[in-house]
Amino acid sequence: MQTATQTRSCTGLRPAFGVVAPRVQRMAAQPRHICDAAKIQFIRGVDEPTVPDVTLKRARSGTSGQALFVFDNPSIFQASSELGDITGLFMIDDEGTLSTTDVKAKFINGKPQAIEAKYAMRSQFEWDRFIRFMDRYAESNGMGFEKTSPQK
Repeated sequence: MQTATQTRSCTGLRPAFGVVAPRVQRMAAQPRHICDAAKIQFIRGVDEPTVPDVTLKRARSGTSGQALFVFDNPSIFQASSELGDITGLFMIDDEGTLSTTDVKAKFINGKPQAIEAKYAMRSQFEWDRFIRFMDRYAESNGMGFEKTSPQK
């Protein structure tokens, strides 16, 4: 039995004025409070400036979902020997920190080229919290949203 999913993707390569999901449009009409910019870290205390491609998948029931982050040639590769080991993916904003340890490096010809990280959401609350983080992260990094149809 196949599970149906909804897919939403964010990328730093598309302009912020690209196709916008309805959720982002609704939030733009609401009053906003000033908050610290959302950021991503692989080593606590060291911000990663490379903006990832992000793909979101959610079960139609809304009870679970997954985000896949792909960082092409992140700056942490150059600095990690001096700063320590990559310990996970930490998504930090004014509400707190979301984290995952499901982080993998991709190598080509023995040299690190990319980092892939998966973040699992197991409830509606976790999904909503992640979307709030991504809205803040997208706004502070000029990312756009593109909603795609479910894959069969």
